[in-house]
Amino acid sequence: MGLTSTKVLALTLVIAVLLFAATIWLWPRLSRRSLRAVLGRIGLLLVTQLALFAAVGLAANKSFLFYGSWADLFGQEEEMGVVVDHAAGAGKQAQLIGTRALDVPGGGKPSVGGQIQEVRIEGAKSKIVSPAYVYLPPEYFQPQYAKKNFPATVVLTGYPGTAMNLIKGLRYPQTALLQARAGKAQPMVMVMMRPTVAPPRDTECVDIPGGPQTETFFAEDLPRAVSSAYRVGTKGKNWGFMGNSTGGYCAVKIAMGHPDKFAAGAGLSPYYKAADDPTTGDLFGGNADLKKRADLLWSLDHLPAPRTSLLVTTSKKGEDNKKPTAEFISKVKPPTHISSITLNSGGHNFNTWKREIPAVVEWMSKKLTA
Repeated sequence: MGLTSTKVLALTLVIAVLLFAATIWLWPRLSRRSLRAVLGRIGLLLVTQLALFAAVGLAANKSFLFYGSWADLFGQEEEMGVVVDHAAGAGKQAQLIGTRALDVPGGGKPSVGGQIQEVRIEGAKSKIVSPAYVYLPPEYFQPQYAKKNFPATVVLTGYPGTAMNLIKGLRYPQTALLQARAGKAQPMVMVMMRPTVAPPRDTECVDIPGGPQTETFFAEDLPRAVSSAYRVGTKGKNWGFMGNSTGGYCAVKIAMGHPDKFAAGAGLSPYYKAADDPTTGDLFGGNADLKKRADLLWSLDHLPAPRTSLLVTTSKKGEDNKKPTAEFISKVKPPTHISSITLNSGGHNFNTWKREIPAVVEWMSKKLTA
């Protein structure tokens, strides 16, 4: 049974309740002052507390999908499946690992529900290799669209995150499908990943001197690899970038730094300056210029305004990025276009982002062309 399984959560809750009942029932028998009785009381309290903590932890993880599997929880690398070339002419930059149906009515048929493909992306320039999930809309499989190219959007989680969070927790593909069916968005391909392409290090989507070239991977290698394997446009007007938290910072940063590659960038609850903590290490090798460039507020003040469209989100209550978001918006100058979403309340969590994603998908759709 998987970490996010309802059966695991239910079993843990049952065990917790039984242990609590056992503690109440056995407590009078262990009320003596003997060593055996004291150890018995300690043992009952300990296992009951552990069961309760486990149940709460599993419930929180099931809701927010901090970890997608037991191996992910314990920091173990999951064994990869057999790699098969995605398609003739796709080269070795994007290799198909497997497929899965969308969790929607009729999702078992690609021409109705679309399809999610798990792929392995090899960065030709950065030399980074990372898994990704590619959502293909139903139109991709319909005969009348056989010769049509589609717009594409890179979607990133927060750190550390798992790409599966974007499918099961935030439901990006399902939202894109429903928005397209409602005529609010055009069908688009989504490339879903976590920003941690050099685990366990948090690279903040920058090119680290002497280290992982993460910005190069996302800005150059990823669009090239996906465009070579799928019917996706190769120009900046065909590509967008979005994400939440760390992924939001990456989306806005890369759209600003590479307007020739991405027509739009949307950050859900982004921050505006690269983190500097034990998970990142020294990102800039003492290079002050690189550090400044990773500060988006500094970039707006000192670098030419990029020709791209940006969207940032925050809330009046619950988010700690309200003030820097307002400052970011005030600093944007033409030809950059800026939009925002401000909720009345909402914390830094999945429930907040799920309220923003439909509008963000619709906004992104209007910025991209096939």
